[in-house]
Amino acid sequence: MKQFFLKISAILMTFVVLFSTMSFTISEHYCGDFLVDSSVFSKAESCGMEMEKSSPNKDCSIKKDCCKNELKQIEGQSNLKIDYSTLSIDQQVFVSSFVYSYVNLFEGIDTKFIPFKYYSPPLFDKDINVLYRVFLI
Repeated sequence: MKQFFLKISAILMTFVVLFSTMSFTISEHYCGDFLVDSSVFSKAESCGMEMEKSSPNKDCSIKKDCCKNELKQIEGQSNLKIDYSTLSIDQQVFVSSFVYSYVNLFEGIDTKFIPFKYYSPPLFDKDINVLYRVFLI
């Protein structure tokens, strides 16, 4: 059972490291104020209402383009190694004492240790069940 939980926690920590270091881009296409399409890792599809580029003629009046594209970039963590030299001496003492006490918390005891091995059982003077008239039925 313990091995099962260790494997599950290792897999979960692997996914945490993977997703914290992964960078990706979200592309969104708006037509007016309404979200038409959003996409991760690729360009969002347009609604087909974009205006063509303005012509060189100033005589022609072209309506303003109502569509817009937004790109949201989410940067992942690039530095995974923690530099402990930036910690103050008080923080270093706290971290070292916490780790020491946490590791010693899980010291196992010997399974063959019997604490009452060298003690004799108490002397049997009276039968307590008969004396107090308490019987299991």
